[in-house]
This record gives sequence, C-alpha cells and structure tokens, in this order.
Amino acid sequence: MQIYVVGGAVRDELLGLPVQDRDYVVVGATPEEMIRQGFKPVGRDFPVFLHPETHEEYALARTERKTAPGYHGFTFHAAPDVTLEQDLQRRDLTINAMARDEDGQLIDPYHGAEDLGEGLLRHVSDAFAEDPVRILRVARFAARFGFTVAPETETLMQQMVEAGEADALVAERVWQELAKGLMERAPSTLFAVLRDCGALARVLPQLDALYEDGAIHDALAALDAAAAANTALEVRVAALLRALQPEAIEALAARLRLPANCRDLALLASRHGNTLADAAALDAQELFELLEATDAWRRPERFGELVEAALAGEADAAAARARLLRVHQAALAVDAGAVARTQSGADAIKAAVAEARLDAIRKSIK
Repeated sequence: MQIYVVGGAVRDELLGLPVQDRDYVVVGATPEEMIRQGFKPVGRDFPVFLHPETHEEYALARTERKTAPGYHGFTFHAAPDVTLEQDLQRRDLTINAMARDEDGQLIDPYHGAEDLGEGLLRHVSDAFAEDPVRILRVARFAARFGFTVAPETETLMQQMVEAGEADALVAERVWQELAKGLMERAPSTLFAVLRDCGALARVLPQLDALYEDGAIHDALAALDAAAAANTALEVRVAALLRALQPEAIEALAARLRLPANCRDLALLASRHGNTLADAAALDAQELFELLEATDAWRRPERFGELVEAALAGEADAAAARARLLRVHQAALAVDAGAVARTQSGADAIKAAVAEARLDAIRKSIK
C-alpha cells in the first residue's frame, strides 16, 4: 500500500501558497484493508475513507468512465491494480494532477509543474470533456491565479458547449462554482473565460446580454472593485448584477436558485443604485425617502452592504459613502420608542418618528 498527497495541496505548495487541506490517494489497497487499519469509510460513489486520527480524506486510486450525459453519468473503478498515473489522468487540469510520495518526491506525469511556471490551465486528457463542471472550474482557477487557458483547452471547452454539455449543468453546481469564483482576487476573469468559450450564454444569459451594449465592462469593474475591498459574497453579487433590470435579476436568481440575501441585495442595488451614487446631491427629504425605501431602519447591516455594492467602482464613491453612512447613523440614533411615547395612535406615532428621523438627517448634513 502506497500513499500520496495529490491535487491542490501539491499545486499550492509549489506556488508558495498556504495549504488549507490535503487529499490523499492510496494505491494497492482494498476497502477491507483500509477498514482493518482503522479508516472510516465515507464515500458513497467510490471508496473514500477518513484517517482515524487526523480525519483527513484518503481515496483509493480509481479510474472513471463516462456512461451518460452530464456530470452524474460516470462509473468508477477502484482496485489495487489501479496505478497512481491512471488516477491522476482522470483529473481536470495538469496543475491539479501532481502528487508527492511519502518521501516528498514530486510525481508529475502530465507536466503540471511546467504549466504552473508558465501560468497555463491545460486539460490532462480528452476525458476533460466528459464533465461540464470542469468548464466552470477552469474559469474559477483563472480568476484565482490569473492564469491563461491553454488554446487547446479553450477549443475543447468550446466544443463541449457546442455539444450541449453546458446545458446539463444544474443550478446548484453552477452556483457552487460561481460563488467560489466570485470570492477570488479577480472575479471578472471568471466571466471572461466563460464568455470566450460560449458557456456564459448557456448558464447566465442575462449577464451575457450585457456584452451587447457594452454594459458588461462597468459591471465587471464594479465586481472587481468590490473584490478589492474584500467585501462579502452578497455584496459582490449585487455589485455585478446592479446593471441588470430587476426582472432580469429575478430570472437569473430563479435560474441559479440564488440565496435570498444575494437576490435581495442585488434587487436593491438595481432599483436604488443610481440614487445612492448621487447621494452627495440629495437633500434631507430625498435621503430620508431613500432610507425608507431600502428598509434601512430594520436592516441597518444590509444598508451598509447596499452602499458598498452600489458604489463599488463609482467615481467619488468615498464622498457618497461617507454621507450615506453619516445620515444613516444619525437617523438610527433617534430613539423611536421615546418618540412613540409622546404620541397616541399608530398614524401619529409613525409620523412623529419619521419627522424625528428627518430632523436628525437635516442636522447631520448641515
């Protein structure tokens, strides 16, 4: 039985990046042997085990074969005679198809280290075309590392899209990969890669349509600005989607089954983004109405996220942000309960609280 560290841990070590998780491949073992040594089986589709002490994942070396369309249509073969090279060959990219043995020796049959040095994302074999999720993964790795897609890999991705493989992607997997890609350092690259191979029109037609009138450039610039500010996922989604009309956001959210917080913030940014960007020119009444319309009293944290999403990449964003946050804090400081106790009747209370908040806003912008 031989054990190897494989995949991302080897790649990141060679790049000088922190290694978050280690995956292991075991060659020459059976499930029964693994269990006898105290490993706990957890794999549903193929043999994967948890180490009895470290709880890290150890998978038996395996091969796979495409049996049906989409990314579920695979059969796996795991046996003691499956070699490490065969296991690595089924992986997506050469930079993810490297291993280290227990002595620390690098095993790189598909020249992943060379591609790392050249900043290339290259598929290991034609089996890449059997899994459409790999199109999304390539785009995500391009956003993470700033690497270029190898010409032959881009051609293969285009052929996959033309063959309808991208149409087999389900919402959960698309969103899973997009959410990871959006949190990378240059998330706009993800969409550029998807556009180049034709996949963007299949998985995100609403965003693809922005290329027709050039609006995509501002949308991607806003996304990268939000990423540079180290914002949360929902802020990045809203910064990207604010260029869309609300009905397009609703359609995209339904298509991807976006989390409600991402959908709602994007809708607010679409509806109120221009007003937020013009905050420096708004008077007290207009600022009050903006806070009312965005539910800033009940959802103060979300209003802060909305400001970040709406102003990402905007000129003079600092002045608008400062003014919006100042008036928001001033209005929030109003003791609505104390004001309510001076009134009787729901309408009178509502009007008095509103007037107190408006007065606080007036004072804050003098």
